[in-house]
Amino acid sequence: MNYRVDHIPKNTAKDRRPGLAMQATTITIHNTGNPSSTAANERGWLTNPSNDRTASFHIVVDEREAIECIPLNENAWHAGDGSGASSGNRTSIGIEICESGNYAKTLENAAELVASMLRERGWGVDRLRRHFDWSGKICPRLMYDNGKWTGWTTFKNMVSARLAAKEDNEEMTPEVKKMIEELQATVQKQNERIKSMEDQRNIPAPEWAKEAAEYYSPHMNPKTGSYDFWRALTIQYRKEKGITV
Repeated sequence: MNYRVDHIPKNTAKDRRPGLAMQATTITIHNTGNPSSTAANERGWLTNPSNDRTASFHIVVDEREAIECIPLNENAWHAGDGSGASSGNRTSIGIEICESGNYAKTLENAAELVASMLRERGWGVDRLRRHFDWSGKICPRLMYDNGKWTGWTTFKNMVSARLAAKEDNEEMTPEVKKMIEELQATVQKQNERIKSMEDQRNIPAPEWAKEAAEYYSPHMNPKTGSYDFWRALTIQYRKEKGITV
């Protein structure tokens, strides 16, 4: 895997690189939440003029490369827990794992990268955090596995095995390969669940909601939603129009 440094400018919009000094104590793992985006795309998004978010990260990794976007001795806005001295934003290195392409290969790259970073600092896997640990957001989402976080456990095991393999000067062991296979199965299940949730959110207006949909149509983009969305919209419409059932 290629590792390259491509730091965003200090004057990047929305204070994405505030330049606050940081002595990291942990490493936080994220998923990008974008199934079609590469590491280069994510790096480009940080300086894209249409991006109106303050969020940023230190490193992004995909199946081909890892890109360091903010120096590891400066903070980034990735943990969602404010700017306090002990917050994840001020004490943790944020690593985004891409969801596109060969995700199993991306996870291998991420595990190798994280293991090398831990080794350099004399740390163990106890220094790893999820985005979830800081702010409760379900992230890294592809390790969530419907609340069981089996993907997260497997990822930490992959990192731990790589640390041990390097210490023993060994190549990847059968145990590590088995972990990767298990994680692939977990990822597949999670992808299917996410797709199912997306399908349920993209429903055209049912017959009973069409009046409300047509009324609010100029303000709706996209013009699809979940059943709960259509129900709430219909209730709002009937209340506004004084319609009783």
